[in-house]
Amino acid sequence: MKTIAFLLSLFVTATGLLGFMSPGMLISMVRRFAGPLGVYAAAGIRLIMGLALYLSAPVSRIPHAVRALGDITLAAGAVTPFFGPERFRAALAWWSAQGPAYIRAWSLVAVAIGLFTAWSLAPAGRKRITQIPSEHESGVPDTGQGR
Repeated sequence: MKTIAFLLSLFVTATGLLGFMSPGMLISMVRRFAGPLGVYAAAGIRLIMGLALYLSAPVSRIPHAVRALGDITLAAGAVTPFFGPERFRAALAWWSAQGPAYIRAWSLVAVAIGLFTAWSLAPAGRKRITQIPSEHESGVPDTGQGR
């Protein structure tokens, strides 16, 4: 589940980058969800993302924050079908009428949330060696030379 949440976080980041670089392309992409089937698809994506975040929170770097994001996303997915296509189109029209700067600002919020969740769910990196091991740790006798 952690992998699914990580990949969906990268998708959120990529969508935010698209909106920042080309607000018009983001609006075109979102318009595809304006019909009844699209609203249900959006709800399904949110439910899957929320569930993935919720279930992978205990093994993340910041469990409480990831669980909270999962809760919010699950709630958004649960109410999305009740929003309906008409309200969706009205909200999209209002959002797109705010102009490119507004869309870019919210897209940066999506990038920040996506990068935060991806970082918190990313596999741990290699451990760094911060000191030279002593003789008994390395198994090699210390001759005192080369220091």
